[in-house]
Amino acid sequence: MSVIVKICGLREAEHVDAAVEAGAGLTGFVFFEPSPRNISIAEAAALTARLPAGVRKVALSVDAGDDFLSAIIDGAGVDTLQLHGAETLERVRHVREKFGLPVIKALPVSTVDDVEAAQPYEAYADMLLFDAKPPKDATRPGGNAESFDWTLLQQAGFRVPWLLAGGLTPENVAEAVRISGAPMVDVSSGVEDAPGRKNTRKIRDFIAAAHSG
Repeated sequence: MSVIVKICGLREAEHVDAAVEAGAGLTGFVFFEPSPRNISIAEAAALTARLPAGVRKVALSVDAGDDFLSAIIDGAGVDTLQLHGAETLERVRHVREKFGLPVIKALPVSTVDDVEAAQPYEAYADMLLFDAKPPKDATRPGGNAESFDWTLLQQAGFRVPWLLAGGLTPENVAEAVRISGAPMVDVSSGVEDAPGRKNTRKIRDFIAAAHSG
Protein backbone atom coordinates (compact mmCIF):
# COMPACT_ATOMS: atom_id res chain seq x y z
CA MET A 1 0.00 0.00 0.00
CA SER A 2 1.33 3.41 -0.99
CA VAL A 3 2.44 5.83 1.68
CA ILE A 4 -0.05 8.63 2.32
CA VAL A 5 1.40 12.15 2.10
CA LYS A 6 0.41 15.30 3.93
CA ILE A 7 1.64 18.65 2.60
CA CYS A 8 1.44 21.15 5.44
CA GLY A 9 1.72 24.91 5.68
CA LEU A 10 -0.02 25.60 2.38
CA ARG A 11 -0.76 29.26 1.63
CA GLU A 12 -1.20 29.56 -2.14
CA ALA A 13 -3.64 28.06 -4.62
CA GLU A 14 -0.85 26.94 -6.95
CA HIS A 15 0.64 24.76 -4.26
CA VAL A 16 -2.69 23.37 -3.12
CA ASP A 17 -3.42 22.34 -6.70
CA ALA A 18 0.05 20.83 -7.12
CA ALA A 19 -0.36 18.77 -3.97
CA VAL A 20 -3.71 17.40 -5.13
CA GLU A 21 -2.52 16.69 -8.67
CA ALA A 22 0.53 14.83 -7.35
CA GLY A 23 -1.58 12.65 -5.08
CA ALA A 24 -1.43 14.10 -1.57
CA GLY A 25 -3.96 12.56 0.78
CA LEU A 26 -3.90 15.36 3.34
CA THR A 27 -3.36 19.10 3.16
CA GLY A 28 -2.43 21.25 6.13
CA PHE A 29 -3.16 24.88 6.99
CA VAL A 30 -1.38 26.61 9.87
CA PHE A 31 -3.25 28.82 12.33
CA PHE A 32 -0.37 29.95 14.55
CA GLU A 33 0.87 33.54 14.29
CA PRO A 34 4.58 32.96 15.04
CA SER A 35 4.81 30.61 12.06
CA PRO A 36 5.84 31.94 8.64
CA ARG A 37 3.14 29.62 7.32
CA ASN A 38 0.35 31.25 9.35
CA ILE A 39 -2.83 31.85 7.38
CA SER A 40 -6.08 33.66 8.08
CA ILE A 41 -9.37 31.82 8.31
CA ALA A 42 -10.65 33.58 5.19
CA GLU A 43 -7.50 32.72 3.23
CA ALA A 44 -7.76 29.10 4.30
CA ALA A 45 -11.41 28.94 3.25
CA ALA A 46 -10.51 30.01 -0.27
CA LEU A 47 -7.92 27.24 -0.46
CA THR A 48 -9.94 24.43 1.08
CA ALA A 49 -12.75 25.22 -1.37
CA ARG A 50 -10.41 24.06 -4.14
CA LEU A 51 -9.93 20.62 -2.63
CA PRO A 52 -11.80 17.59 -3.96
CA ALA A 53 -13.60 15.10 -1.78
CA GLY A 54 -11.23 12.53 -0.38
CA VAL A 55 -8.39 14.95 0.36
CA ARG A 56 -8.32 15.70 4.06
CA LYS A 57 -8.21 19.37 5.10
CA VAL A 58 -6.24 19.74 8.32
CA ALA A 59 -6.15 22.80 10.60
CA LEU A 60 -2.92 22.98 12.60
CA SER A 61 -3.11 24.92 15.85
CA VAL A 62 -0.84 25.25 18.88
CA ASP A 63 -2.44 25.22 22.34
CA ALA A 64 -5.50 26.97 20.91
CA GLY A 65 -8.58 27.73 23.00
CA ASP A 66 -12.09 26.56 22.20
CA ASP A 67 -13.16 29.92 20.78
CA PHE A 68 -10.36 29.98 18.24
CA LEU A 69 -10.94 26.36 17.26
CA SER A 70 -14.63 27.11 16.84
CA ALA A 71 -13.85 30.02 14.55
CA ILE A 72 -11.51 27.88 12.45
CA ILE A 73 -14.02 25.07 12.14
CA ASP A 74 -16.88 27.43 11.31
CA GLY A 75 -14.99 29.46 8.73
CA ALA A 76 -12.00 27.66 7.25
CA GLY A 77 -13.62 24.64 5.64
CA VAL A 78 -11.46 22.09 7.43
CA ASP A 79 -12.41 18.56 8.43
CA THR A 80 -9.57 17.57 10.77
CA LEU A 81 -7.81 19.23 13.72
CA GLN A 82 -4.07 18.90 14.32
CA LEU A 83 -2.99 19.80 17.84
CA HIS A 84 0.69 20.68 17.65
CA GLY A 85 1.33 22.17 21.07
CA ALA A 86 1.62 20.83 24.61
CA GLU A 87 -1.98 19.65 24.71
CA THR A 88 -2.59 17.14 27.50
CA LEU A 89 -4.51 13.90 27.22
CA GLU A 90 -7.52 15.60 28.78
CA ARG A 91 -7.31 18.50 26.33
CA VAL A 92 -7.16 16.16 23.34
CA ARG A 93 -10.16 14.24 24.67
CA HIS A 94 -12.09 17.46 25.23
CA VAL A 95 -11.38 18.82 21.74
CA ARG A 96 -12.35 15.58 20.06
CA GLU A 97 -15.60 15.28 22.00
CA LYS A 98 -16.59 18.95 21.80
CA PHE A 99 -16.01 19.51 18.10
CA GLY A 100 -16.68 16.05 16.73
CA LEU A 101 -13.84 16.13 14.21
CA PRO A 102 -10.93 13.72 13.83
CA VAL A 103 -7.89 14.82 15.82
CA ILE A 104 -4.21 14.43 14.97
CA LYS A 105 -1.95 14.87 18.01
CA ALA A 106 1.60 15.89 17.23
CA LEU A 107 4.25 14.65 19.64
CA PRO A 108 7.93 15.62 19.82
CA VAL A 109 10.48 12.82 19.67
CA SER A 110 14.17 12.54 20.43
CA THR A 111 14.43 9.33 22.51
CA VAL A 112 12.64 6.00 22.91
CA ASP A 113 11.06 7.40 26.07
CA ASP A 114 9.27 10.00 23.95
CA VAL A 115 7.81 7.27 21.77
CA GLU A 116 6.58 5.36 24.81
CA ALA A 117 5.09 8.54 26.28
CA ALA A 118 2.99 8.92 23.14
CA GLN A 119 1.14 5.64 23.63
CA PRO A 120 -1.56 6.94 26.02
CA TYR A 121 -2.69 9.39 23.32
CA GLU A 122 -3.95 6.48 21.23
CA ALA A 123 -7.05 6.42 23.40
CA TYR A 124 -7.95 10.03 22.56
CA ALA A 125 -6.50 10.91 19.14
CA ASP A 126 -7.51 9.51 15.77
CA MET A 127 -3.96 9.84 14.48
CA LEU A 128 -0.55 10.58 15.93
CA LEU A 129 2.18 12.65 14.33
CA PHE A 130 5.81 12.25 15.36
CA ASP A 131 7.98 15.33 14.87
CA ALA A 132 11.49 16.16 15.99
CA LYS A 133 11.82 18.07 19.22
CA PRO A 134 12.36 21.73 18.33
CA PRO A 135 15.66 23.49 19.05
CA LYS A 136 15.74 25.28 22.40
CA ASP A 137 15.56 28.70 20.75
CA ALA A 138 12.73 27.77 18.36
CA THR A 139 9.63 29.97 18.22
CA ARG A 140 7.39 27.17 16.93
CA PRO A 141 7.03 23.48 17.78
CA GLY A 142 7.31 22.21 14.21
CA GLY A 143 8.43 23.15 10.72
CA ASN A 144 12.01 23.59 11.88
CA ALA A 145 13.66 21.25 9.34
CA GLU A 146 14.88 19.05 12.20
CA SER A 147 14.80 15.26 12.03
CA PHE A 148 15.19 12.51 14.63
CA ASP A 149 16.31 8.87 14.74
CA TRP A 150 13.76 7.10 12.54
CA THR A 151 14.66 3.70 13.99
CA LEU A 152 12.87 4.72 17.20
CA LEU A 153 9.57 4.06 15.46
CA GLN A 154 10.41 0.67 13.95
CA GLN A 155 8.88 -1.38 16.75
CA ALA A 156 6.36 1.16 17.99
CA GLY A 157 3.29 -0.91 17.09
CA PHE A 158 0.76 1.89 17.44
CA ARG A 159 -2.90 0.96 17.10
CA VAL A 160 -3.91 4.19 15.38
CA PRO A 161 -2.57 5.57 12.09
CA TRP A 162 0.51 7.76 12.44
CA LEU A 163 2.57 10.22 10.46
CA LEU A 164 6.31 10.76 10.37
CA ALA A 165 7.43 14.40 10.22
CA GLY A 166 10.56 16.42 10.85
CA GLY A 167 13.30 17.22 8.36
CA LEU A 168 11.82 15.22 5.51
CA THR A 169 12.75 16.18 1.95
CA PRO A 170 12.30 14.74 -1.54
CA GLU A 171 15.81 13.32 -1.16
CA ASN A 172 15.34 11.44 2.12
CA VAL A 173 11.65 10.61 2.42
CA ALA A 174 11.90 7.18 0.76
CA GLU A 175 14.68 6.17 3.15
CA ALA A 176 12.75 7.58 6.12
CA VAL A 177 9.74 5.45 5.22
CA ARG A 178 11.88 2.37 4.73
CA ILE A 179 13.60 2.76 8.10
CA SER A 180 10.64 3.87 10.20
CA GLY A 181 7.87 1.89 8.53
CA ALA A 182 5.72 5.03 8.49
CA PRO A 183 2.33 4.59 6.80
CA MET A 184 2.04 8.37 6.38
CA VAL A 185 4.49 11.27 6.10
CA ASP A 186 4.14 15.00 6.67
CA VAL A 187 6.27 17.74 5.13
CA SER A 188 6.38 21.52 5.31
CA SER A 189 9.84 23.11 5.26
CA GLY A 190 11.22 20.27 3.11
CA VAL A 191 9.27 21.49 0.07
CA GLU A 192 10.08 25.18 0.48
CA ASP A 193 12.60 27.61 -0.98
CA ALA A 194 12.41 29.72 2.19
CA PRO A 195 10.26 29.55 5.34
CA GLY A 196 6.65 29.80 4.21
CA ARG A 197 7.48 29.79 0.49
CA LYS A 198 6.49 26.47 -1.07
CA ASN A 199 8.01 25.19 -4.32
CA THR A 200 5.70 23.40 -6.76
CA ARG A 201 8.42 21.14 -8.14
CA LYS A 202 9.55 20.12 -4.67
CA ILE A 203 5.97 19.25 -3.71
CA ARG A 204 5.66 16.99 -6.73
CA ASP A 205 9.08 15.46 -6.21
CA PHE A 206 8.38 14.77 -2.54
CA ILE A 207 5.10 13.00 -3.22
CA ALA A 208 6.63 10.97 -6.06
CA ALA A 209 9.54 9.93 -3.84
CA ALA A 210 7.24 8.98 -0.96
CA HIS A 211 5.10 6.88 -3.29
CA SER A 212 8.14 5.21 -4.87
CA GLY A 213 8.70 3.12 -1.76
